Amino acid sequence: MARPHLITGIDIGSSKITTIIVNPSQDEQRLNVVGVSSAPSRGIKKSQVVDIDEAIASITESVEAAERMAGYSINSAFVSVSGEHIQSQNSKGVVAVGNPEGEITQDDIYRVIEAARAVSLPSSREIIHVIPREFIVDSQSGVRDPLGMTGVRLEAEAHLVTGSTAVMKNLTKCVADLGTNIEDVVFTGLASAQAVLSETEKELGVVLVDIGGGTTSLTIFVDGALSHSAVLPVGAKNITNDLAIGLRISLQSAEKIKQHLTALERQPQPTTTQDTTDNKRKDDDINLARLGLKEEIRTTSRKTLVDGIIRPRLNEIFGLVGEEIKRAGFAGSTPAGIVITGGGAETVAVLDSCKRTLQLPARIGQPTGLNGLIDEISSPAYAAATGLILYAVSHPDSEAKFSGGFTDIFKSLPGKGIVNKGASWIKQLLP
Repeated sequence: MARPHLITGIDIGSSKITTIIVNPSQDEQRLNVVGVSSAPSRGIKKSQVVDIDEAIASITESVEAAERMAGYSINSAFVSVSGEHIQSQNSKGVVAVGNPEGEITQDDIYRVIEAARAVSLPSSREIIHVIPREFIVDSQSGVRDPLGMTGVRLEAEAHLVTGSTAVMKNLTKCVADLGTNIEDVVFTGLASAQAVLSETEKELGVVLVDIGGGTTSLTIFVDGALSHSAVLPVGAKNITNDLAIGLRISLQSAEKIKQHLTALERQPQPTTTQDTTDNKRKDDDINLARLGLKEEIRTTSRKTLVDGIIRPRLNEIFGLVGEEIKRAGFAGSTPAGIVITGGGAETVAVLDSCKRTLQLPARIGQPTGLNGLIDEISSPAYAAATGLILYAVSHPDSEAKFSGGFTDIFKSLPGKGIVNKGASWIKQLLP
């Protein structure tokens, strides 16, 4: 029986590491999830590796569990990257059309994108993505695909996403240590956009806010093209910390209370004809005894938790988002509003806080596009992992250019998965 062509995405976050293995149909119209697993993230803080050994152990736990579910071992994967080191800029490239008859070929498009890529960067930074925003053919702007058009001068407006070389190497080292080739490294915000944004929203202008555990990824789409990317150094863990400090409890207990508040918000509210002060007080009290907290805290006020602790932190996050939008120069250019995704999108009162702070329409982004075993990954917390698979399908020409070192020698050989894992095992025996 022939081995199927598998697509794997590994989302490495501050709170969890998610691995999704997909077996696409022959025409790639259906992307069937055959393996999925999430493991607690260790050795990673604010989306950056701080302990390589612990990070490798967490990634291994997630990948091996997904492999067991799928019944196959993976050879390569698309990996997410985020963190405060992520920066972006817009660049422009210009070339002369090579064909004497003036018809633009694929080679001209490659050359103009490379020209847009040629920007001055410090040696400590490298380019992660070069994404064309629009092409200009002989002063005709707004061209989406210039292939086959006629002209003598081709220009390209491109969006560049860059990251720290050291951070990227530490991240790729953790994955390569498993004997897995890295097909491509994908910015978390771009991956999430693949899973939750519609083409109409991108055309109108939209801001995607992916609230992760330690960071918040921000991407702005204008006229259908990615125009700005950034990462803010705050996330859902800050809300948990605030609850722990405010109630004087452990982080584990604070996380349980935060999840309990979200569950309560999803429950339908009973309608009552009489709304007395006693009824209001009773509805405001939250019974924490059934959560099994270590601390001797039995009841608390919902208003105190939501309005006094959670909402101020959410207002701060969306305030930073608003400042970033203004700094990028896209204030007023996003009538489609805000799409919130990531694990932090499930926080109580997040939509209300976003609408009040930014004065824009907002919705929660649910990941779509996959079939099969998707029950575990249908929440916003798995938008980036889902987006990695969709990115892989839409970018079939991605190359394993990040694995580096020992495993690169074998990547063009048949049976490379076995060879890579064997190489990894040999490295562990070396002093």
